[in-house]
Amino acid sequence: MPSRPESPVSGRSASVADDIVALLAEADGDAAPGAAAIGEHLRVVASTGSTNADLSTAARDGAPHGSVLIALEQTSGRGRLDRQWASPAGASVSMSVLLRPTVPRAHWAWLPLLTGVAVVEALRATTGVAVTLKWPNDVLAPDGRKLAGLLAEVVAPGAVVLGVGVNITLAEAELPVPQATSLLLAEAPVDRLDRAALTAAVLRAFTRWERAWERAGGDAAASGLRAAYLVACSTLGADVRVTLPGDVVLEGRATDVDDDGRLVVEHAEDGDVVHVVRVAAGDVVHLRRR
Repeated sequence: MPSRPESPVSGRSASVADDIVALLAEADGDAAPGAAAIGEHLRVVASTGSTNADLSTAARDGAPHGSVLIALEQTSGRGRLDRQWASPAGASVSMSVLLRPTVPRAHWAWLPLLTGVAVVEALRATTGVAVTLKWPNDVLAPDGRKLAGLLAEVVAPGAVVLGVGVNITLAEAELPVPQATSLLLAEAPVDRLDRAALTAAVLRAFTRWERAWERAGGDAAASGLRAAYLVACSTLGADVRVTLPGDVVLEGRATDVDDDGRLVVEHAEDGDVVHVVRVAAGDVVHLRRR
């Protein structure tokens, strides 16, 4: 069962921490004996540069599996490709989770996708907004704009930090880029935008999927993770432009996500010959759906 916050926090930070701990404790009764408890070591801070950077340092200092760091304000967070992700005070959820997986390293590629499934599941259940995933791990509002970003980093031998940033109540003028949005702008009911409740819902969903994935030895198919991802992913069936490492650009139709978490793209050359490319890493733009 989650404990009270480890280190002293004051004012609003302490209140949010207490609320999250209470909500997690309510849902932890179905945990199997000895199961890893995500959030058992939970810390909430008023402001930081980057929760991922801070938790990465803690991981190298020996922080345990399941440690969670939450910031009410994040001033210099990073997304994929080192993109900046800042969160104004009180308008977003910024958190990072430390895992020390026991499954073979070959299956770790599913961890950012697992995180995406957990975030989508939690946001749909809590707010009713029909969010989806853009491969590999951007969370999109129904209008296709991004309202949450995820970042996975191997930070030490056997340690992975997973960062999550969700825009909750940002107004249009506060958005960092035109392609961004928030749950408020996506017309989520205001009474469903409680930050502690949303954070706890994400952590509960993450815990369920992480436990299932671990029990299956990291097998995304056996754990049900791959099937859940395919249902949540709006990239599938869309025409896409993928910028690959080295600035190589691939255009085609996204048709699947394989057992290794790679995006399967079919593209035609010379009008007739169809090639199948399996993309392990790349920046995806949705062009249109067929």
